[in-house]
Amino acid sequence: MQYRPDRQGNPISLLGFGCMRLPMTMGRIHMQEAEKQIMAAIERGVNYFDTAYIYPGSESALGEILEKNGVRDRVRIATKLPHYLIRTREGLDKLFSEELRRLRTDHVDYYLMHMLTDVQTWERLQELGITEWLEEKKRAGQIRQVGFSYHGSSDMFCRLVDAFDWDMCLIQYNYMDEHSQAGQKGLRYAHGKGLPVFIMEPLRGGKLVSHLPEEARRIFSSHPVQHTPAQWAFRWLWNQSEVTCVLSGMNSMDMVLDNIETASSVSAGELTEADQSMLQRVIAAINARMKVGCTGCGYCMPCPKHVDIPGTFAAYNRRYAEGKFWGTVDYVICTALRKNSSAASCCVGCGKCEQHCPQHISIRKELENARRELEGPVYKTVRKVAEKFVHF
Repeated sequence: MQYRPDRQGNPISLLGFGCMRLPMTMGRIHMQEAEKQIMAAIERGVNYFDTAYIYPGSESALGEILEKNGVRDRVRIATKLPHYLIRTREGLDKLFSEELRRLRTDHVDYYLMHMLTDVQTWERLQELGITEWLEEKKRAGQIRQVGFSYHGSSDMFCRLVDAFDWDMCLIQYNYMDEHSQAGQKGLRYAHGKGLPVFIMEPLRGGKLVSHLPEEARRIFSSHPVQHTPAQWAFRWLWNQSEVTCVLSGMNSMDMVLDNIETASSVSAGELTEADQSMLQRVIAAINARMKVGCTGCGYCMPCPKHVDIPGTFAAYNRRYAEGKFWGTVDYVICTALRKNSSAASCCVGCGKCEQHCPQHISIRKELENARRELEGPVYKTVRKVAEKFVHF
């Protein structure tokens, strides 16, 4: 296993164990299998384990396995504050104490604001006293480092990076999201500010392995250097020195061992021009199934009505490339889980965005198409529920 440093200089394994997708049986975590996989990872050098309060059974399972095997001091635990469930300072203490009990530990190495969506949400938490509360927990040694996880546009991500003296951040990033979500722009901005950047969704929930079009598979198989699609996706990430650690939601021993082997043999800057060119052809093959030729460059932003144009088109495209469910999930995350909606329906048709689009996309027309398909009854229901948490 190879390591890159966190902000305090601690060595962090290139591969992190994402505990959201632990093996399941009969709707519950299969503890025996989960223990085998987690211990196999630890014995081979993985030392970063990521969980969250809202991952069903995850915190408790991880805590039980680490305690049973006496390996808590060999790993670093990251878990998350579901700020959308917090209404009072007392609520912070109650929820955090429950997390410590679940994890069977007296401290959390990394405590993240879960799905922090915008600066306004962070400001609301500050009004509740989150800054003082975090400093109190850090002085007591109960929280070692503070960060946030994020889904959304790169511009808002950069604003959040500047909103607090964070110790780390967690973003969705992969070769398909190079210029969407926080993207390369966000990655480099955070790194330039001295923040270690941890990566989630390196395979887009497995879609960059199990849902590749045949043309993309043909491009991979005909390349002179042979790796599996998963290995290429991880290598593309670790090729970038700005990436500290890549999380993988592993739920089989084969997956654990394969990812560890890859993480043990990579180096930053190893991909050749031919490798990068091959990956660009794969991206083109995937994008051929897209509805809008948006590259996520962001030249159309900011929208005077706060519409997340690149985020909307990314979700719209994903709806056609990977299915209605994932398109809707992306759209909810990038438009509904925030104080001020950034949905396509906020567009007033001013046309400012189209003056700057290098792809010459008819943005207003495509936003309307996206609105019709993405803002159906399911989206509207989820948005109303989300507003209760965001606007309390």
